[in-house]
Amino acid sequence: QVQLVESGGGLVQAGGSLRLSCAASGRTSGRKGMGWFRQAPGKVREFVASISRSGGSTDYADSVMGRFTISRDNAKNTVSLQMNSLKPEDTAVYYCAATPDWVTTTRRPNTYDYWGQGTQVTVSS
Repeated sequence: QVQLVESGGGLVQAGGSLRLSCAASGRTSGRKGMGWFRQAPGKVREFVASISRSGGSTDYADSVMGRFTISRDNAKNTVSLQMNSLKPEDTAVYYCAATPDWVTTTRRPNTYDYWGQGTQVTVSS
């Protein structure tokens, strides 16, 4: 069984930065693609970024391209999301997600089998 625990959310002013972390327990190192999604009140969960099993391939939603960076450390079983130049529209609950073993990441939530509990990010204007 895999458990994902996010941390690093909080309140920040527009233009500021936050770094989210996701700690994975269980056998995840190098076996699972990882992604970050977010959900704002009254909206559907949307793709933010993903990273391949090796970390060699990443993908970003257009809305965060150039501002957010996803990375992973397979030795530590962690995935991070560095968020810069934050905007009020980035306000949401951010979720870390993992694919089943050896499955390629996509932008679709149903590709991912494991989800964290979420961490709130609030950007004030």
